[in-house]
Amino acid sequence: MNVFVTALLLILPISALAARRLPLSSVVKMALMWIAIFAVLIAVVMLWQQGVGST
Repeated sequence: MNVFVTALLLILPISALAARRLPLSSVVKMALMWIAIFAVLIAVVMLWQQGVGST
């Protein structure tokens, strides 16, 4: 599962940004921002699930 999530975090944002034919530096910056957003959301969900499971 971790490999699948990691692949999605890398492939989806980069391919979407590359399809817009933006300069490479802009694509890299925006892809890193999307990866950070997804990582934060996944971390929040995991923490929430741990909190709900412990009560």
